[in-house]
Amino acid sequence: MRTAGAVIRLRGMYVLVLGFLLLAGGCATVRTDPLPSWNDGSVKQTIVGFVLKVTTPGTPDFVPAPERIATFDNDGTMWAEQPLYSQMFFVLDRVKTLAPQHPEWRTTEPFASVLKGDIKGALAGGDKALLGLVVATSTGITTAEYETLVSDWLATAKHPRFNQPYTAMVYQPMVELVAYLRANGFKTFIVSGGGVEFMRPWTEKAYGIPPEQVVGSSAKVQYEMRAGKPVLMQLPELGFIDDGPGKPVGINLHIGRRPIFAFGNSDGDLQMLQWTAAGAGARFMGIVHHTDAVREWAYDRDSSIGRLDKALDEAQAKGWTVVDMKRDWGVVFAFEKK
Repeated sequence: MRTAGAVIRLRGMYVLVLGFLLLAGGCATVRTDPLPSWNDGSVKQTIVGFVLKVTTPGTPDFVPAPERIATFDNDGTMWAEQPLYSQMFFVLDRVKTLAPQHPEWRTTEPFASVLKGDIKGALAGGDKALLGLVVATSTGITTAEYETLVSDWLATAKHPRFNQPYTAMVYQPMVELVAYLRANGFKTFIVSGGGVEFMRPWTEKAYGIPPEQVVGSSAKVQYEMRAGKPVLMQLPELGFIDDGPGKPVGINLHIGRRPIFAFGNSDGDLQMLQWTAAGAGARFMGIVHHTDAVREWAYDRDSSIGRLDKALDEAQAKGWTVVDMKRDWGVVFAFEKK
């Protein structure tokens, strides 16, 4: 027979073991949360519920892995786009670097305004002025040379508000979301109005999305032989604009499958979201709504960059998922203090 003391000791050991298991179980739950930077709520539940629905074999909404295509806009969806698109900061720095070779720029717009530091004046010419700046600073060189320029710039340039490298301006919740989808058999793509050659050097390190899964706007490129070696030259001529109605075209051209999951943040993403929604079976359409002026920016209908107007109306009318940045994200950038 066990003594009373032995029974007490056994009970004590049982309580200690049970407590350890409960603690370990609780820690495991925290560690395995696929979206730790997302606050608990309806948006997070909707995302997780959709992924579970389309990846559970034998259910009506099950989608085979090859058809699990997810597309993401870049500027304003995956990383910050205020006060200017990051690529525009790169272009403006390139104008200053190249200016000694182009004395005519001092009296020619929009270059003259850039050199005076008048960015608002430089962009007053709209898309034509913007295109002129991009063409002048990215053509006449090989794609390999351009990639080196982008990589070198990103290694030293800092965001004007946060004084962080531009690649640190990625949204931690979206990085987690992309990784979560990949872990569940999705193939993830960037589909952006930004330059494809500008994005490809860094998206794999920042998002885990390799260069062959980046769709973007591009200049025409020509094959040439230089010093006995083949190169691809970027020509001063626009090849494709991957924005607005161009996004479904780019998806069809470069991906070949309609997405079942798509995320954007502006009216430039509306057609991509509509194209995704129009497919058969389960579909997820998401919009990042910038509502946090403290940790990032608050803007939508009246913004000249990342305007969210028609797409917001359609999202509300059709029940698409709208992420309220202030409410739904516990962390915006990884460098934040948690």
